Parts: sequence; structure tokens; C-alpha cells
Amino acid sequence: MIPLLRRPFILLLAILPCALGAAQAARPNILFIAVDDLRPELGCYGKSYIKSPNIDALARAGLVFDRAYVQQAVCSPSRTSIMTGVRPDTSKVWDLVTSFRVALPDVVTLGQHFKQHGYFVQGMGKIYHGGLNDEATWSTPWLTPKAAKYALPENLKLDERQYASADKKAKDGGEPDNTPSTGQNSRGPAFEAADVPDNALTDGKVADLAVATLRELSAKPEPFFLAVGLVKPHLPFVAPKKYWDLYDPATIELAPNKFRAKDAPDYAVLPGAELRNYDGIPAGPIPDDLARQLKHGYYASISYMDAQLGRVLAELDRLKLRDNTIIILWGDHGWKLGEHDAWCKHSTTENDTNAPLLISVPGMTKAGVHSSALVEMVDIYPTLSELAGLPLPAHLEGVSFAPLLDSPNRSWKSAVFSQYPRTQKGGLMGYSMRTDRYRLTVWVSRKDQSKVDAIELYDQETDPQENTNLAADPAHAAVVERLMVQWRAGWQGAKPAANPL
Repeated sequence: MIPLLRRPFILLLAILPCALGAAQAARPNILFIAVDDLRPELGCYGKSYIKSPNIDALARAGLVFDRAYVQQAVCSPSRTSIMTGVRPDTSKVWDLVTSFRVALPDVVTLGQHFKQHGYFVQGMGKIYHGGLNDEATWSTPWLTPKAAKYALPENLKLDERQYASADKKAKDGGEPDNTPSTGQNSRGPAFEAADVPDNALTDGKVADLAVATLRELSAKPEPFFLAVGLVKPHLPFVAPKKYWDLYDPATIELAPNKFRAKDAPDYAVLPGAELRNYDGIPAGPIPDDLARQLKHGYYASISYMDAQLGRVLAELDRLKLRDNTIIILWGDHGWKLGEHDAWCKHSTTENDTNAPLLISVPGMTKAGVHSSALVEMVDIYPTLSELAGLPLPAHLEGVSFAPLLDSPNRSWKSAVFSQYPRTQKGGLMGYSMRTDRYRLTVWVSRKDQSKVDAIELYDQETDPQENTNLAADPAHAAVVERLMVQWRAGWQGAKPAANPL
């Protein structure tokens, strides 16, 4: 059944099957907004202390998914799943250095699919991770503006140490790895508040480029797919001072569960080595005063990113493109801000796997509402394809959530799936299943997945912060047994019914 909000597009395409130009004009544009390290801590997610007016306005014009989950809580595997429509075990991307083209040389990416069906596809900022751009995705070469990581000279000097270390390695006869060195305090500071204009930093420059590009695209005859990647609130938490000034640090609350989950395996959540790369961050627990500064920087970075998004959306409106443009905003994973005495991502917890997802489609009848349906970021590819009237490639491992736009709280997936690898015990993979009430994570050997090393069970109804692992509790033995059956059935067994009520 075609959702009501899509029928104008589909009908126009059907009426003019031989007039390619008219058919293309009838197709909606796509504005595809990627945000790095953004957890669902925004005004539109009920966190009124966060100043995110532009994302909140987008939420009022669209649908907010409260329970959207990534396939792996780290940049490249997550973004790969979104852009290819497959899960990490299919793409073989579980790290930050592997290209999906190694395992899937001929896979058609999301952008490539739209390009093959008459769209002009352009990307800027962080869409794929780091240097893993995919040329086949774009109609014109992807680019990202260059900007300094810090505004203050003293911070830039501190940060230069990581590159100097890599250069020294090459001069000493070693192979340069073209990546910054990592290690305890090897980089610049974890945060900065300098009195500089927005476009002194990367996201401001990306917004400048996106605004200019929208003007160019508005003159093209074909519909466009514009991917805009914003990097904040990714570390370091660098934002112009005016965004820091939006928050009173005395009112910033620290994580209420600064401890590891009871009875969980010790490798389930790690302290956050990524944060420890930055200058001034101790190897051990983060003191409360520093934790508050870090959270202040994270919030300021959200507000800075939000302002750049606002500039792009304002230009879309000025050009009168909003009425024929689907806007989707997604975070590549969640983030820990001291929960479980840990920081950053890199786990299967709710903090790390739950990420923001918002979509606004012209003609929506349910704009400004939330959906509690379980959805996955791997579902974005089929959803955008369906909404644009494109055929669905056979390789996709997600499900279009387009029906939820008409009926946000209809019966949907029975579970969603994430995973994360560990090097402990010869190599493990944690496969996590989130149902309506429970999170079950099964840690298995990567060499022999029949060998289970540990199981985690968390009751989201009574323990939403996942503080107590119930897997070994005899009172929950029947629950574990039932969920293990569902877990073994995997994502194929969790699909929604063809015509859910």
C-alpha cells in the first residue's frame, strides 16, 4: 500500500511515463544531513536544556523516531550500513580503515542508486568516514572545506604533536601511515571556546558550501540528492564562545550512573580511549569538574552544529525548495557522557546504539509527532528509495519505514540489531538485540560463533540505564531462553508484517 503522503509523487510519475524531464521534476529532492557523535539529547527529544532550535523546528515539520538504532556504534561501520543498506557482517566493515568495496566491489550505494535514476548527487563534509570516500556514489567529486581544528594558536601547536610523530616515523625509515598518531594526551585539548565566527571552523565552512550548492542545484533540471555531513559534536568539543555562553555550567548535571553495570563482562564497556588521546585528560576516572567542562563543550558543539543546519534550511526555504524536498537528519551513533564511568561510543549499550533520526516529507499528515517504533539506520536506504518512487535493490538488509509516516505507532519491527567487536579472549563479537522491553547482548568468539563467552540482559522498563545485567538471574531464565530464540532468528525474523495494523 502506497502511503498517502507519497501519492502525489507516484501519480505524477505515472501520468507522464514518457516525459523524463517532467517525471524528474515530479520527484522529490533529498537533503541528507549526517551528524557525527550526536546522541538523542536535543530539545525535540524532551531535553529542554539543550539549545537546538533548528533541529527542533525540523522535528515540528516531520517525524521524530525515539527508538532508532545503529548497526555498530562507531563511525565507519555505521555510515557504511547507511550508505550501502547492508549490515557490518555483510560489508565486512567493523573498523575505521576497511572499505566496503573490498568485500562488495559492485554494491550500489544509496547515492549511486539515486544517481542511476536521474538524480544529481552531491556530497560534502563527513559522509563516509575519514579518507574512505566512494567516488561511485557521487555525480560530482565529493569535497569538504579545509579548516583548522582549533582557533587558538596554542591549541594548534599542541595538536601538531600527533602529526610530527607521524612525520618522524617516516624520516626514521618507518612507513608513514597518513593518520594522526594516537595515545595518551597526544592531541590538542578536548575542548575550546574561542571568540571566532562560525565559519572559522569546519561546520561553518560546510554550511557556507551547502548554501552555495543549493543555489546551483536549484537551477538544474534534474532533482538533487544533497548529502551534508556536519562533524560536531565530535571531539574535540570546539565551538565559538557564543555557543558556550548559551549554557550555565553550574546547571549541567553529571551522569547518574558513574559505574559499570553489575554482573556485566568487564569488556562490555571500556573507559573511552578516544577521549584520552586529548591533552589534559587523565588515564583513569574523569573528575567531576572536568566532566562538567566536557559536557559543557558537547552541548556547545551541538548548538553550533544546529546553527549551521539552520543556515542550510533557511536557504532551502528562501529558494522555495522545501515543498518538494525530503529532509532526513541522522546521527551515526550515540555517545556516553560519563555513563558507566565511560566516554565516547564503542559498545552495544543503549547510550551508544540509540541515535537521533528525523524525517520531513512534503505533504506529511502526521508532522510534529514522535514514533516509538523500533527502526534501524540500515532502513534509511530503502525508505528514501520508496519515498522517491525508486525500485528497491535486491541486496538491501533494511526495511522501509515509509508506512510509519502515515501511522507512526503502528505495529512494526519486533527487534533491532547492533554489534561491536572486542579483541579480548582472542577476539569476540557482541551481537545485541533490542526489543520493546529488553536488550540482549550475546558475546561470541569471532573464530567460532557457536562459542558463547557471555550474555547480557537488561530490562529497559525497570532499568533504562542498563545498570544491572540480569542474564544469570534464575528469575529471568525463561526470558533469556525466549529471547535467545528470537536472537537466533536475527533481523530477518524481526521484520514487520506486510500489512501491519
